[in-house]
Amino acid sequence: MKAVVQRVTQAKVTVEGKVVGAIQSGLVVLLGIGQGDGEEEAQWMANKIANLRIFADENGKFNRSILDVGGAVLLISQFTLYGDARKGRRPSFTEAAPPEVAEPLVNRVAQLLVENGVPVACGQFQAHMLVEIHNDGPVTIILER
Repeated sequence: MKAVVQRVTQAKVTVEGKVVGAIQSGLVVLLGIGQGDGEEEAQWMANKIANLRIFADENGKFNRSILDVGGAVLLISQFTLYGDARKGRRPSFTEAAPPEVAEPLVNRVAQLLVENGVPVACGQFQAHMLVEIHNDGPVTIILER
């Protein structure tokens, strides 16, 4: 499981001209599900996202998590995180989990975040999405399990 986590002041995802998910201050998480990923990886990722300290405290240090600042997560499925472009000119996606495996795991990460107290908005699985991100900092972290 891989994630690109971006701290944002606001973000939204649009499908066919309709906003399907939006947040104010918080994190945009682009989440890729790989071959062999399961419940253990989902729990690890949700816990890591909820507790990742990338928000500044009163001294400007990264000491606060999304839980500490009361932010939200915009979670977007992103199979292209598993694109392997080392050979040739077109990426191979053989390491990405198939949709019937990936979708329930994306939903599970969202559910676990909510259970941890993090409000979650989501993109639309297997849709062409337009994602608008107001990156804060910018702060971008890559997580992999």
